[in-house]
Amino acid sequence: MLDTLGRPARLRYLSGSYQLLSPGDFVTCAVTGKRIPLQALRYWSHEFQEAYVDAAAATIRYAEKREKGEI
Repeated sequence: MLDTLGRPARLRYLSGSYQLLSPGDFVTCAVTGKRIPLQALRYWSHEFQEAYVDAAAATIRYAEKREKGEI
């Protein structure tokens, strides 16, 4: 099967934006493991330096961190 998303990008997540560290086509959701094309990336955490496929995945991660006392 042909990989249509190309290669992974490396990003530094900032508050409200991100900085491209290594060029690529996608990042991987920290919760689901799904690939997120850069043009579709809308959810990330600058505190945890993670990307999320959607708001539900971000909410899950924040709940996990809160449970562990990390936030």
